[in-house]
Amino acid sequence: MHTSLPAADQKLVQIVDAALADAARKSGDWLVCRKGCTQCCYGPFAISQLDALRLQTGLSDLKSSDPRRAARVRQRAQQAVKQLSANFPGDPRTGILAEDEDAEAAFADFANDEPCPALDPETGACDLYESRPMTCRTFGPPMRSGEEGGLAVCELCFHGATDQQIAECEMDPDPDNLEEKLTLEAEKKTGKRGNTIVAFCLAK
Repeated sequence: MHTSLPAADQKLVQIVDAALADAARKSGDWLVCRKGCTQCCYGPFAISQLDALRLQTGLSDLKSSDPRRAARVRQRAQQAVKQLSANFPGDPRTGILAEDEDAEAAFADFANDEPCPALDPETGACDLYESRPMTCRTFGPPMRSGEEGGLAVCELCFHGATDQQIAECEMDPDPDNLEEKLTLEAEKKTGKRGNTIVAFCLAK
């Protein structure tokens, strides 16, 4: 039995999804994200223990409703872990990413062609879409990133838009920083601290 999600995670998801809907409305045709576009589904990215718990809950729910599809997700995750463990910039036993500068630099170039285990290779759809991590929920619209706070957008989106037009579509997904509080709660519940990747949290 997996650890239960913090009760307020549903509230966080609603806040972020509402912010995405607002950004999408402002962005109009500049935002080309759609089902079947897998631009952001390749290359592992860091997820929090809150994201990991949400994904594990989603996989458990999928196992109840569609056990064959759930088994395929888990199989893809286990295969990914086998392929990624040797050069994983962290602890391959736990799936926790290291936080030192060398490990972070190694992760930037780590397995960039590896598909996410939740991605159905036949349909181009996410098998765990309703339980997807926060990074997946916020990818596409302009968002502040990095220490200097520049606006980052998906390279497929906003073609022909000016910097001003891009800035007017900026997404602020979590103004009250609820995610950080819930991540700490998830870490206490699971006894795991630090970020991981999708493959490791779904392979177990």
